[in-house]
Formats: sequence, structure tokens, C-alpha cells
Amino acid sequence: MTAPAPLVEVLRSGLRESLHHGSVVVLGPDGGVRFAVGDTGSPMFPRSSLKPAQLAGMLDAGLELPPIDLALAAASHSGEQEHLERVRDLLDRHDLTEDDLRCPPDWPLGEAARTAHAGTGMRRITMNCSGKHAAMLATCVQLGWSTADYLAPEHPVQVAIRETVGGLAGEPIAVSSVDGCGAPLHALSLTGLARMFGALADHPVAAAMRTHPWLVAGTGRADTELMRAVPGLVTKIGAEGVMALGLPDGAAVALKIADGADRARLPVAVGALRLLGVRSPALDALAEEPVLGGGAPVGAVRLLDDALVG
Repeated sequence: MTAPAPLVEVLRSGLRESLHHGSVVVLGPDGGVRFAVGDTGSPMFPRSSLKPAQLAGMLDAGLELPPIDLALAAASHSGEQEHLERVRDLLDRHDLTEDDLRCPPDWPLGEAARTAHAGTGMRRITMNCSGKHAAMLATCVQLGWSTADYLAPEHPVQVAIRETVGGLAGEPIAVSSVDGCGAPLHALSLTGLARMFGALADHPVAAAMRTHPWLVAGTGRADTELMRAVPGLVTKIGAEGVMALGLPDGAAVALKIADGADRARLPVAVGALRLLGVRSPALDALAEEPVLGGGAPVGAVRLLDDALVG
């Protein structure tokens, strides 16, 4: 296994440290590797970065939904009011309720949403994957499949998803497990994940996510802000430091921060997009992540000057 390389530096009160390590692969429109550092070939779990491909599998199986529902189905939403209203609407239109969701009860991801739901406790619908689960249930209803066991690996909806995931990644699924939301989770290489997002570039799922970036994440969230900053970009974060991005021409990026923290993802993603020739003031504004102390900025996380050199 290739040792992870330094990608970003952390500045805090004048002290500079190359603390974060990770892996990143950048593919050109032809699928060829433009840049790679770290371990980009071993299997890893993409976590929620897999959601667009899981949704593509549902569409391959026969699911029919309007683009606004597709964006929500590919989301790790913040649990803000419109997110929850749209999940309820998707369930209602298929004669389903929140009780049919099999994702675990959880607090909303968004801080404001957590505060708003403090008195109601954790619920299945506020769990960030409830849109994906609602879409899996809708697929079952539309195709006449059972709903109670929709998370079973042998269920037709999960079989369809697995086939599509492997096809888009262009490699066999190394191993399958269970994600935090209870759905089957499939391991791929980082290069396979990037290849997947390049293949999704002209897919209806990507078009829906670009059209409705707020539904994919929420207020102030990385995916929403990046898609707003770069027209045509599709991007999806995953837990444990994963992120994947695709451009309309088929170029793509996948990255994983080794320590699993969030704060290094955006600087590395911005650097990878710059390597592909994507530049804009809106993107520049996302190139650094603040380091807080006592609730105030005391430093920043930023890309090392020579970390991504094509």
C-alpha cells in the first residue's frame, strides 16, 4: 500500500503543521489518470458518496421520479424543514409513512435543524439518509416488490443497485457491508469511485443534483456550496473523509482524508478542480477551512502549495 502523502497544512496561532494526510485521484475526460497520490487502488467504503450511483441503480430498475425527488434521494440532507417536507411528500405519494423507513432514528445533521427538533427526539425522517430510503421504498412500490425487507442484500432493489454500482465504477465490488443507515454498502477503489462520477456526468441523477444543490445537502454544506460555485459540477461527500466530484465533460475526482476529519476535504477538492482547469472567485472562497478557538477563527486549513502538481 502506498503511504499517504501530505495534502494540507493546518495553521494555528502562527504554527504551521502538515497534519492531514490522504489520497486523491484526478481523472481526465477520457478516464485517464491525470494525478494520483496515496492509495488510490485498494478497496475502501465510499459511504454516502455512493448515493448517486445507488439512485442510478434504482432508475435502472425502473424507478420514475421528477428531478427534485432525485436530488433528495441522492442527498445527505441537513434535516431542514423543506428536506423533511419533501421526504414526507415522496412517501405520501406512494402510500407510505415514516414508519416504513428502516433507517435508524437520528438527529438532523444541520445544527439549526437539531435545535429545532430538540424537543421531538431522534426520528427516522430526520436521519440524513431518509431521502435515499424513501426512494428505495418508492422503487419497491412502483415495481410491485415487498417493502418490509427492502434493505436485505438479496432484495431486488439492492441487487439492481449492486449491479449498477459495479458497472459505473468499472470494477468488481470488492466486498459489501452495511452502512450507518442500514443499507448495503459496497467497497470500491478510489479510482473506481472517480470513474463512477465521470460516468454519471450526463446522467439524470447528476442533472437533478446540479439543478437542486440545496436539497443534496443544505445551508452552508460543502456539496451545496461547491455545486453553486462551479456550474455543471456534481459532488457528494461521504463519511470518514470521502468526497467525489464529476464535471460535465466526464473529468472526475475522488479523495479520502486519512484521519476521517471533514476540514481537509474542501481545500483538497478545490486543488483538484484547479488541476482540471476549474477556477472562479466562488471556488477560491472555499479553498480554506477555518480553525476555531473559543468560537472565533484562530487559524486555517489550506492546501500545501506543492500538494497537487499536474
